[in-house]
Amino acid sequence: METKHKANKQLSLAFFLNLLFAIVELIGGILTNSTAIIADAFHDFMDAVAIGIAVYMDKYSQKPASEKFAYGYRRFSLLSAIIMSAILLIGAVFMLYNGLTFINETKEVNSVGMFALAVLGIAVNGFAFLKIKKGDSHAHHHHNHAPDANSKAIMLHLLEDVLGWVAVLIGAVVMYFTNWFWIDNLLTIFIAFFISYNALKNLSSTFRILLQAVPPNIVVKEIKTSLENIPHVVTVEQLHIWSLDGNKTIASVIITISDLLYYNSTQLNVKQVFTNYKIQQLTLQINTLENIPK
Repeated sequence: METKHKANKQLSLAFFLNLLFAIVELIGGILTNSTAIIADAFHDFMDAVAIGIAVYMDKYSQKPASEKFAYGYRRFSLLSAIIMSAILLIGAVFMLYNGLTFINETKEVNSVGMFALAVLGIAVNGFAFLKIKKGDSHAHHHHNHAPDANSKAIMLHLLEDVLGWVAVLIGAVVMYFTNWFWIDNLLTIFIAFFISYNALKNLSSTFRILLQAVPPNIVVKEIKTSLENIPHVVTVEQLHIWSLDGNKTIASVIITISDLLYYNSTQLNVKQVFTNYKIQQLTLQINTLENIPK
């Protein structure tokens, strides 16, 4: 519980850092006359909102199952992922339109100010990334479980932001020495495509979960073969595996055994197979050849 609280504190810190820097970035973008900086200000602001929603939904999803939500509230985080991806896509379309509209219009950009903002952007996002990574590593080391899904997603966002700022920094240096100010619009288009690619990728993975697709790290045929190799197992039927929220994996299966004498040993062996594949929840039905439902 203490580790969970610490992880939430790290995420909260990342939220405030991104929100404050997005405001600084917007002002800096206006002062430097850089559409690329303004475009990335929108990106960082949406990242801050995404982190804020992730912190809130992480707490909300811990609510126990109820009569209305038999599986609990874990999937509420997927709804926020869809909303945030949609907002990012809409913003990316406006950025792309703006970048393409003014691609042939040369406007002077303050490359020195742009460079300073890029350095600050790398520092802020890099610091937030390392803080979350440190908290996540601490949780993994002391509790021996997989890193939190929200933390992993946000670390990826922040790492992408660092790479985006590196591109802006390189662009600022090129503009300073060449006065090729059209690079600013090119960077805006690059950021728009970058945001669109990641938003579409997030939407795709989220919809896969909602449509109950088999998790990408699971090979059903392998698991079925492992179950069939258990002593005294005759048939393996209706094997279904899906993810509840991208983190918790659920499975159900019907096993037929040769004799009731092997019920307990088979139950233990079957559970062990699913544990080996990191499947956290299993619904298991074991039949014998004599009592197979007609």
